[in-house]
Amino acid sequence: MRSSVHSADDASPAKPSAALGTQVSSRSLTIALIVACAFFMENLDATIIVTAIPPIAHSFATTATRMSLAITAYVLATAACIPASGWIADRVGARNLFAAAIGVFTLASMTCGAAPTFLAFIGARVVQGAAAAMMSPVGRLVVLRTTEKRDLMGALSTLVWPALFAPVIGPPLGGFITTSLSWRWIFYVNVPLGVAGVCLVLAFIPNQKAAQRTAFDARGFVLMAVALACLTYGLDAVGSRDIHLALAAGLMLTAAAVGYLAVRHLRSAAAPLVRLATLRVHTFVVGCVSGGNVSRAAISATPFLLPLMFEVGFGLSPAAAGLLLLVYMAANLAMKAITNPILKRYGMRAVLIVNCTIASLGIAACALISPAVPWVVSGLILVLAGASRSMQLTSITYVTFADIEPEDRSDASVISSLAQQISMGMGVSLGALMLNFSRAARHAPSLGLADFRIAFVAAGALCALSILSYRRLATNAGAEISGHRAAAH
Repeated sequence: MRSSVHSADDASPAKPSAALGTQVSSRSLTIALIVACAFFMENLDATIIVTAIPPIAHSFATTATRMSLAITAYVLATAACIPASGWIADRVGARNLFAAAIGVFTLASMTCGAAPTFLAFIGARVVQGAAAAMMSPVGRLVVLRTTEKRDLMGALSTLVWPALFAPVIGPPLGGFITTSLSWRWIFYVNVPLGVAGVCLVLAFIPNQKAAQRTAFDARGFVLMAVALACLTYGLDAVGSRDIHLALAAGLMLTAAAVGYLAVRHLRSAAAPLVRLATLRVHTFVVGCVSGGNVSRAAISATPFLLPLMFEVGFGLSPAAAGLLLLVYMAANLAMKAITNPILKRYGMRAVLIVNCTIASLGIAACALISPAVPWVVSGLILVLAGASRSMQLTSITYVTFADIEPEDRSDASVISSLAQQISMGMGVSLGALMLNFSRAARHAPSLGLADFRIAFVAAGALCALSILSYRRLATNAGAEISGHRAAAH
């Protein structure tokens, strides 16, 4: 079987036992922390550049609009390369690929900081995105393969925090570094993190490979890469004021057509690049494709909309906006401490449904925040939105991998990374589309507070739709890793 693995320098994970329980848990936690730090560097790099676009454009004597290609190039490269990550990890070893990806990402980051021209900068961003595509699914796969199922919830919990915090602190941190030092230091700060990451990966992570090698599915890779690139660029175009809507529609239709061909090929190929067997697992589909995808898209819109509203709608300085975002981030962090006990007490299905309702209300309630509202009220709304966001993203991650068998974890990790990439793009596109739609409907030359209110309400309504999917979960869904035991009827 393609996904069965062996390790050249480490035995397969130990069987659970009372004597080894603490040792296994400690080992799993160490590996999860190393992977989480790499994820944090990757997620931070994707968002920290947002507030530095104007200074970078000025440095290269170009426009801020053209400079947005730096973000688009990174995202496109990531989306296009993710499908190949599982196959490469099986061929060269998860540890080798993960360490190499961190190393290349770090070198590309240095190149971005030292880039003498606009084209050199964009080229380095493409390499960064390609390296990031090898980090997320492979890092998650490393954790899945080295963690006992009884320790899975704790390990996966560690992997969630980069996605919770990096999008929130990235923009204000980028603004602070750019103002205090130079935009080039945004990329130089990755160097010590990357060097430390490579050393830790080589020291602690086993180099597991596939026991049986298969030929590279070139056709599957090309079809998936084209479909994902068109979809990602189309989502970016949907919320852009600079690209005609017809082009966005054309890209989306192309993505749908090529995506159909890709799925048909993957289902019929003898050795597909990504096996779709995991899509027969109900909890995986709910957490990754249906409910989880919709929730993650709505939740991803919030970190995009909040700093814009504070700076554009309220007229606050980046520093003041950053302080407000700290309230939102602190709620994310505080919620992590009680998430696992709540899941163990009430079960994943109940938490996903109830917390999704709270998260929907929290997102929509952000529309009530304004300079006229007491700051205490605004702070409480940010706490509600941040805490419920943390709980929902963590629960989605747990239910996604709750019933995935070891031999399917490689494919599940790739599909999950793709779904996460798409949903985050959908969230930002939804936020930008609602802002531009509202502004155009008002015939206003610039965004106003009313536009942000409409965007937050729309995002909250979208989040609520995912409840329909969560209701289809079994009462004991994910109980094996959460420890929840439903009351006997």
